Amino acid sequence: MKQLKICMLGAFAVGKTSLVARFVKSVFSEKYHSTIGVKIDKKQLSLAGQDLTLVLWDLEGEDDLVRVQMTYLRGAAGYLLVVDGTRPETLETAVLLRRRIETEAGVLPFVLLLNKYDLAERWAINDPGLLGLRDAAAATLNTSAKDGLNVDEAFTALAQAVVDPGSGAAEGSA
Repeated sequence: MKQLKICMLGAFAVGKTSLVARFVKSVFSEKYHSTIGVKIDKKQLSLAGQDLTLVLWDLEGEDDLVRVQMTYLRGAAGYLLVVDGTRPETLETAVLLRRRIETEAGVLPFVLLLNKYDLAERWAINDPGLLGLRDAAAATLNTSAKDGLNVDEAFTALAQAVVDPGSGAAEGSA
């Protein structure tokens, strides 16, 4: 069985841990738990007849005081870049994170997740701000860890982009 190291990246409190919990355990909690350093989970996935183990590295969020340690990306096959759709500043953080990743770890496949879509009435992200990330991403999906919207699809899209880089993963519902 092939193992793929997948990193969860984004600003502080965008929902990275909640997305992992929804994907791995099918649960959601309203309680906020800040990740310090990294938390690792695993989930088996079958993709086009190939059995995979996704080793999910949930990295602490980046903010004005904390910078994600790029050494955590060593050996990563790809990453999920998470933005909170209700907080535009998290898009700016995602753009900066992607630049740092490419500079320090190289170009890796990634899927862009616009999370907290269950709060769509409070959406504050505009399409022009997404263009550069959307063009580079293997897929872009609106997600909700709370109701499960596109969570499995997000991890599957990234696994597909890693296993078959020429597949051109489809755009999601973003």
